[in-house]
Amino acid sequence: MITTVLFDLDGTLLPMDNEEFTKYYFGLLCKKLAPLGYKSDELIAAVWAGTKNMVLNDGSVTNEEAFWVKFKSIYGEESMKDLPVFEDFYKNEFDGAKAVCGFDQGLVDFVEYLKNEGIKIGLATNPIFPSIATEKRIAWAGLNKEDFKVVTTYENIGFCKPNLEYYKEVLNRMGSTPEETLMVGNDVDEDMIAAKLGMKVFLIDANVLNKSGKDISDIPKGNAQALKEFFEANR
Repeated sequence: MITTVLFDLDGTLLPMDNEEFTKYYFGLLCKKLAPLGYKSDELIAAVWAGTKNMVLNDGSVTNEEAFWVKFKSIYGEESMKDLPVFEDFYKNEFDGAKAVCGFDQGLVDFVEYLKNEGIKIGLATNPIFPSIATEKRIAWAGLNKEDFKVVTTYENIGFCKPNLEYYKEVLNRMGSTPEETLMVGNDVDEDMIAAKLGMKVFLIDANVLNKSGKDISDIPKGNAQALKEFFEANR
């Protein structure tokens, strides 16, 4: 019986082409920080290095700490004086990235359906963004953070996908077991790996990411309607 549904955000609840979004997001960020002397190529490389540090995080620190430790190692301690500018970016210019995102009313309706059915809902988005950026992307998807019992952000967890420890921690916070949980996502490597813990999985097929080229023929997949049918068949 499924009592809990976990959703990915980017490419799932919030339709997007991942490469297009990343390119657009970096463009906005580089423009914001250029007046402070940050060169675009170097800044992008530093953000990726910080992201890698979060992905490798073992839970000993938050992802936020893991990111900025790496960033400081590249730009020096003095770069921390620029933190308010980064925060201002997410409050303001980051909204421009909505232009390259889509909208899926079917998934919005499905979340509402789950709420009405008393299902526990969690947002298992890879926690590499601060909470303000995550809440904005939730809103772009037509939802509210209050729709979810758990929302992972880089401030509140010390693991990333595809680390199974990430999913174990999310399940612990949800108060759910793998066997009663469905993970819904669009990334074969990062989302469907939840099946290794015993979770049911469903692949939203509009923006599938499959970087390692895995065989996905046996993975349940489809659109919001197919997801609802899968859920009802496995309740």
